[in-house]
Amino acid sequence: MEDKSHTVGTFQVGDYVVFAFLFVVSSGIGVFFAIKERKKASSKEFLVGGRQMSCGPVALSLTASFMSAVTVIGAPSDVYRYGASYVIFGVAYTFVVFFTAELFLPVSYRSGITSTYEYLELRFCKLVRFAATFIYIIQTILYTGVVVYAPALALNQVTGFDLWGSIFATGIVCTFYCTLGGLKAVVWTDAFQMVVMVVGFLTVLIQGASRAGGIESVWSTAHTGGRMDVFDFDINPLRRHTFWTLTVGGTFTWLGIYGVNQSTIQRCISCKTEGHARWALYLNLLGLWIILFCAVVSGLIMYTFYSRCDPWSAGSVSAPDQLMPYFVMEILGAFPGLPGLFVACAFSGTLSTVAASINALATVTYEDFVSQCFRDLSNRAANWISKALCVVFGVACTTMAVAASYMGGIVQAALSIHGMCGGPMLGLFSLGILFPVTNIKVDLNFHTRVVMNNELYWLADSWYSMSYLYYSAVGFIGTVAAGLLITLLTGPMDPKKVKPGLTRSVKDVICFCSEKFIHADFSEDKEDLGDFGMAWEKHTDTEGVIKMEEKVKSDNDNLHENSYTNAAFDHNETSQVQAKL
Repeated sequence: MEDKSHTVGTFQVGDYVVFAFLFVVSSGIGVFFAIKERKKASSKEFLVGGRQMSCGPVALSLTASFMSAVTVIGAPSDVYRYGASYVIFGVAYTFVVFFTAELFLPVSYRSGITSTYEYLELRFCKLVRFAATFIYIIQTILYTGVVVYAPALALNQVTGFDLWGSIFATGIVCTFYCTLGGLKAVVWTDAFQMVVMVVGFLTVLIQGASRAGGIESVWSTAHTGGRMDVFDFDINPLRRHTFWTLTVGGTFTWLGIYGVNQSTIQRCISCKTEGHARWALYLNLLGLWIILFCAVVSGLIMYTFYSRCDPWSAGSVSAPDQLMPYFVMEILGAFPGLPGLFVACAFSGTLSTVAASINALATVTYEDFVSQCFRDLSNRAANWISKALCVVFGVACTTMAVAASYMGGIVQAALSIHGMCGGPMLGLFSLGILFPVTNIKVDLNFHTRVVMNNELYWLADSWYSMSYLYYSAVGFIGTVAAGLLITLLTGPMDPKKVKPGLTRSVKDVICFCSEKFIHADFSEDKEDLGDFGMAWEKHTDTEGVIKMEEKVKSDNDNLHENSYTNAAFDHNETSQVQAKL
């Protein structure tokens, strides 16, 4: 490869035009649905799209929000430095989508809930629901701020793209179309942004492969440099990326922030039927594979292109996240508008994530707090309150993005909180769904006794060296183990007293085509699903049963990004591990 010591260019007028086009179209979609749905003034229409969404746009929306800008920028950088083992995440994605579709979706869809955390009240108690919702709100605001700030900073430092302009534009545009168009605007905007992401990636792949000498050259150079050593079966949990950390750890990581996440579940329950919702998830899996493949190949091409002159070692970039933007400016800088297309690709993930977060936050706040305090709100009042909540959380997420620039330590803290909450939350839902004997009693001294045991101090030396992908798995196992132990000590619950439809056996998950849980046909209506969704209303004499109100149940929905979905992609390495070039 030729010497790459020269300085890359900066954004030109054409690049800003292309980038602005993304924001204009996204805003236009919000205006379109605001006008189209103006006569349907209800929170049900606003928050869950009237529960009439088709599987196609929902699938694209799920993929777009799962793949944030830090994925577009961070994943190729990870491959560049550590190798193509990143592709094994595709196996984890497969397990995540399967368990979401066959374990968590049937319970959520058929129970008639709008907020994911409403399940926790039906299964356990109101206190558990409120606590989970509060944690979700805090971690979402923190994480969304980071998702906006981190890629904007990386792009600013390499391309000269205005930092604060991009941050405020992202917050304003997302808040605008979320507030005007509700869930329908979010889903269709995500679908458009998903197309932009794929086109942007393909542009980089085609031009990058050409500049690197072709696919054969990329394969040969990557293989020689050890970047094609994909399968490492070392079981050592302290290793960052091995087959086991990527598959087992990755499954728990993504399932904790995907399978029981308000963002995912909200869009699934907005589908016309359960069959549509399942298809949306499996089509989403195809989208995840495509984006993952593009990210991995981009990283290999970048490695080949810089095989004789590493820009990080040369000091051309100051952080790993700047490698991909630097590479794009290097290969596309001579083509007006194409660097802007890549930035639009990166920010498509950001817009999708932020919009999903805003919509999800508005939904859980309205459903779990507002509607519980004011039960007699009219549809019009509920709709206006939902819109106001979108504005409030849009401002909060944007403010958090600004705050992230002044609080360096909080960035890593926010990502850590995000990752650590996923496992315990997954464990909590799994306890409720898979173990009917789990009760709601809590031993408040249990955690204290464990923490104060001096016998456990030896774990500290290696605990923080464990692969970050195992954090959620440890949180899940710890939550389930503690829950079952406390249940055993305090007396198991009689499974017959659990509200019908709130549990699902392992047999039902494995034999998901069984007669009892056969997939809903696309033509069926929700009312045709039998008494599953309202079963507990027919057992009002059962201990602990909280009667659901029919109208409230259908009034809200939650769409949350995945902004979340990218905790591992957002993982900031504290050690400067340089590529072996």
